[in-house]
Amino acid sequence: MARRAALVLTAALLASSALTACSTEGPGSGPAAATKARSGGPITMGFAQVGAESGWRTANTKSVQEAAKKAGITLKFSDAQQKQENQIKAIRTFIQQKVDVIAFSPVVESGWDTVLKEAKDAGIPVILTDRAVDTQDASLYKTFLGSDFVKEGKSAGEWLTGAYANQPGPVNIVELQGTTGSAPANDRKAGFADAIRSDGKFKIVASQTGDFTRAKGKEVMQAFLKSQKDIDVLYAHNDDMALGAIQAIEESGKKPGTDIKVISVDGIKDAFVAMTQGKINVVVECNPMLGGQLMELAKKVVAGETVPKRVETEEGVFPQDKAAAALPSRTY
Repeated sequence: MARRAALVLTAALLASSALTACSTEGPGSGPAAATKARSGGPITMGFAQVGAESGWRTANTKSVQEAAKKAGITLKFSDAQQKQENQIKAIRTFIQQKVDVIAFSPVVESGWDTVLKEAKDAGIPVILTDRAVDTQDASLYKTFLGSDFVKEGKSAGEWLTGAYANQPGPVNIVELQGTTGSAPANDRKAGFADAIRSDGKFKIVASQTGDFTRAKGKEVMQAFLKSQKDIDVLYAHNDDMALGAIQAIEESGKKPGTDIKVISVDGIKDAFVAMTQGKINVVVECNPMLGGQLMELAKKVVAGETVPKRVETEEGVFPQDKAAAALPSRTY
């Protein structure tokens, strides 16, 4: 009887230990995940992309897909079609699939705490790419990889103030904003406004979202041209909107780059072509080729290594006279 009691006690202790382990370790975390990463075992990443709204985004997607393949990381890819509810659904699916790491580029900044807490509770690390989130709990994600959008907007504004330094005002500006509520739209607007604030001759006379698309950029610019009698400058939050707006400017009988100065952000090849044609005056670069850096960060966070909370990409400012020399090296 004593021997039987001892066996029962041993079994109970083993069961208790197993239950404790199950309650404290989620998929993608703990010893199993760390051992997998250290031993070079396969990693599965769930990636929730914004959509395919621009040439920049298409290049970004291609970079992530190619880098995952090169790194030997299994990629589960979801296209949110620019809808937050689609991204949240995709992230929850990734959690159910027990991926090792989740990466995504948030459609908008707010409204992520609940689903990110679900990922954290499941022990799955999250990496933000390209766009940040607005949260009071920084522990909900491991790191952000991308650009400084405020700096991009500020660079655009600084180019403008320099270009008009010796010219009298007023300088009337129309602004094509990105997707309402998104980090690049919010930050590029804020950075630009900050750069021109000190000189009262610069006036933003109209500002509206073009949703980062070429078609919407053209549509909104057509409305600006009808409602605003005197437009000196167009500031577009991305190249696709700028290119759409250029079509509208030309159709109105005006000359983009001359009658209306055009400032844009991103640096896609089509924008550099437009600069060589004199239709865009300056492009502030935003690098979409983040795939390689993302895969390296993924390996580190799955292994439990400490990574910087923010990793920024290197970018430049390309005025019109530098476009021809830079065009052959544009890869997107």
